[in-house]
Amino acid sequence: MVRGEHNAYIPTDLIPEILSRLSRKSVARFRCVSKLWRSILSGPRLLFALERSNHEFLFFSSHSPYEKSPLVVTADFHMRFSQDLYPNFGGFTSGLIYFSHLQISKNECWQRQIYNLNTGRNMTLPRLDRYRKCNSFLGFDPLDKQFKVLFMAYLGGPDDDRILTVTTGKKKWRKIECPIRPEPSCDHWICINGVLYYIGKNGGDSYLICCFDVRSEIFQFVEADCFRNPQVTQLINYKGKLCGIDLTYNESNAIVLHMWILEDVETEEWSEYVYTLPENDIYEKIVVVGMTTTGEIILSEKYTSKQFCVFYFSPERNTLRRVEIRGVGKYREAFEDDSRVHAFLDYLVDAKFKS
Repeated sequence: MVRGEHNAYIPTDLIPEILSRLSRKSVARFRCVSKLWRSILSGPRLLFALERSNHEFLFFSSHSPYEKSPLVVTADFHMRFSQDLYPNFGGFTSGLIYFSHLQISKNECWQRQIYNLNTGRNMTLPRLDRYRKCNSFLGFDPLDKQFKVLFMAYLGGPDDDRILTVTTGKKKWRKIECPIRPEPSCDHWICINGVLYYIGKNGGDSYLICCFDVRSEIFQFVEADCFRNPQVTQLINYKGKLCGIDLTYNESNAIVLHMWILEDVETEEWSEYVYTLPENDIYEKIVVVGMTTTGEIILSEKYTSKQFCVFYFSPERNTLRRVEIRGVGKYREAFEDDSRVHAFLDYLVDAKFKS
């Protein structure tokens, strides 16, 4: 074989798993290979959006510590969102924060904006008046490097569904057709490998997973009656697949995770797993955040406290690690105040608007 005739390709998602088997000294050397490798080896960062009682938002992020690293991590402060805007936190996708806030003027209206966590820049979306309740989601296409906002109109209302491509140039809402039109059951969504997932109600007690391909703008639907309570089911990225997790407590007050993994969209095949977490000093108000590239499920407290913690559960080893998160600088005490915590695990940190 002639050298250079064939190039071996290693999927990006497999690099962390391969390198996790190496010594720390070897991993440190690999950080110098390229910016991409340095970003990958830095690991996914946890994003914390602290929603204070005065409507102010503070954004921090922290790295995911190695298994034998210190159990106290200092979070980096990124930005503050003023309480004067009455913000409504929409979500987080691939480095971009999706917000809406009430614009006080002669005719009050909701203004929607997207913030880049890395650069601090923001983008205001064109005004879109909607009838009563509506749901919107921010998705990312990793091939064309494009973000899109999907707006699903109120079921039975006079409005139609819309989509907008997030660019630095002229932005315009376009009509889009959804063949089934299930009503979104909540505002939670997740985007995995260019597919936007959210739970929709298909009438009665029937639920669907709505799969929207951000690039092709095509919908697919998968029955999701396996979920116990879709209103609280957390959607996460499970090794590149969609996973729904319900967190409950057994008779001994131990945390039980009921997991359903979507193995195949076409055949609507699901795999089910149930894990009971080892005993630990975990408080009751806990939510699932996501899964690391090494297979640990991350859980976070819903509210800040004197010792705000996140937990790393390994189903493979049946181990549970507790890591305390602290603020830094003038926001050192931020994690000790009484704030609602929105926590996310994101893999893409180099988010940019494509013109």
